Amino acid sequence: METYANALLYAIPFFIGLVLLEIGYGYLVKDQKHNVMDTVSSLSSGLTNIVKDSLGLVLVLVGYPFLLKYLALFTIESTWLVWILAFLCIDFAGYWNHRLSHHVNIFWNQHVIHHSSEEFNLACALRQSISNVIGYFALLLIPAALLGVPNEVIAILAPIHLFAQFWYHTQHIGKMGWLEYVIVTPSQHRVHHAINPEYIDKNLGQILCIWDRMFGTFQEELDNVPPQYGVLKPAATWNPIIINFQHVWRLMKDAWRTKNWKDKLRIWFMPTGWRPNDVNEKYPMSKIENVYAFNKYKPQASPSLKGYAIFQLLFNTGLMLFMFYNYSEIGFNNLLLFGAFVFVGIYGYTSLMDRKRHAFWIELIRGAMGFLLIWLTGDWFGIDDYWEWGSTAVLFYFGITIFGGWYYTFLESSTKPEVNITA
Repeated sequence: METYANALLYAIPFFIGLVLLEIGYGYLVKDQKHNVMDTVSSLSSGLTNIVKDSLGLVLVLVGYPFLLKYLALFTIESTWLVWILAFLCIDFAGYWNHRLSHHVNIFWNQHVIHHSSEEFNLACALRQSISNVIGYFALLLIPAALLGVPNEVIAILAPIHLFAQFWYHTQHIGKMGWLEYVIVTPSQHRVHHAINPEYIDKNLGQILCIWDRMFGTFQEELDNVPPQYGVLKPAATWNPIIINFQHVWRLMKDAWRTKNWKDKLRIWFMPTGWRPNDVNEKYPMSKIENVYAFNKYKPQASPSLKGYAIFQLLFNTGLMLFMFYNYSEIGFNNLLLFGAFVFVGIYGYTSLMDRKRHAFWIELIRGAMGFLLIWLTGDWFGIDDYWEWGSTAVLFYFGITIFGGWYYTFLESSTKPEVNITA
C-alpha cells in the first residue's frame, strides 16, 4: 500500500493538471464542459476512492497469487509475450467486470458513482467507487492464472491499465479514424456514459473495443443522437459518499418492503433496475423519461460558495498528499484517523454545496475534533517536522471550516434549485 501511496503522489497532480487544462481549453474555445460544483464533486469523489484504496479497506475473496499457485498450467518466461498476454487478460477481465456492473443490481451500486455526473469531462473519470468493499476481480483473471502470467506482471500492469482509462472522458476530441476499430475512444465512451435509449449499456470495453464488437455491445456515436449524460434515476446531490450508497439503500428498502420471500433474495442478483411487482406498485420510483428535457441538478450557489468549495477541495487534496508523503511514519491506526478526517470533511463541504442544514454540525464537530487532536498531540500527524507552521495552518483551516459552515448554512442559505434544462 505504501508503494501505491507513493505512486499517487505523482498521479494526482498529473490528473488534476489535465482537468485544469481541459477547463482552460473549454474557456478558450468558448465551449466549456465543466461547471464548478459538478467538477468539485467529481474530484472529491476521486479523493474518497484514493483514500479508501490506499488504506486497503477491502475484503479480498481470493488473491491472484493464490490462483496462480494452484491453477497455472504453464510457466512463461519474462519476455515481451508475457506482457501482451497479461494486458489482454486484464482488459478481457475488465470488460466482463464492467458488464457485470451494468447488468446486475448489487454490482451496479459499485459503479453508479462513475455515471452519476450529468456532465462528461475528465473530472467525471475520477468518480470512482468506495462501495466496492469485496475484492473479487482476481476471479476474472483465471485465464491469466491458467497461462501462468506472473503476479509481478499483473501488479505492474493493473494500475497502468486503470490510469489509461482517464484520457477518453472528454467531449473535445472527435472520432479518431481507424483507431475507432481498435481502442476505446472518447466518441465510444461518450456513448457509454449516455442515457439515450440507443446508447444504454453499450461500449463496455476499457482499453480495447474488440470485446464490444465480439460480444455484441458495441454502438457507434450517431450524429443525429447527441449523448445526454447521467443516470436515469438522478443522484440529485453533490455528495459523493451519498451517491456511493444510494442504490444499495434502495435495494435494501425494496427487499424489506416486498412480501415475497423469493423476491427479498433475488432482487440483489436481478438485472439492474429490477424491482418486485408489489413494491413497484406501492412505491413507484420516478426516472427520466425524456432524456432531452430534464432538470439537471443545480442548487443555487453564489460565487463565494463556489470559491469556498474549491478552497475545501484544494485543502483536502493537500492534506491527502501529505498523508501519502508521510505514509509510513503516520502508522496504520493514525492513517485510519487521518482518512476519517478527509472523508468527513468531504461529506461536510459537499453537503454544504447541497445546501443541507446539517452540514454546519458536521463541520463544527469535525473542526472541534481537529482542534482537540492538535491540542492533545501538539502536532498534526507529524506535519511540524516538515513545516514549522504546519499545525497552525491546519488549526486556521479548521477555524475557516467552522465559520464557513455557519455562514453558508445560516447567513447565505438557499434551497431553491436553478432550472437547467438540457438542450
